[in-house]
Amino acid sequence: MANVKNLKKDINFVLGDIIEAVYLFEMSTTGKPTEATNALIDEAIGTFDSLIAKVNAKNVENKKAHFKQINIDLEQAANQLVAKINEL
Repeated sequence: MANVKNLKKDINFVLGDIIEAVYLFEMSTTGKPTEATNALIDEAIGTFDSLIAKVNAKNVENKKAHFKQINIDLEQAANQLVAKINEL
């Protein structure tokens, strides 16, 4: 189950880096959290929770395809969050 372990680490690292980028943006601009940055952090945490729930799902027919789709979902969610950070 090393692949599941690595997938969980990838999800944690990618979304953790996105949250860190939001905090760095806050510190470099206003120094305070704004409604937009709080919404981005909440969205990243929600994405993390949903992806981890998908990884932990037990009743999956084709595990290889399931985990591949989770990886694709992670990439799409990360790209969307980074685009939102760039719009700030």
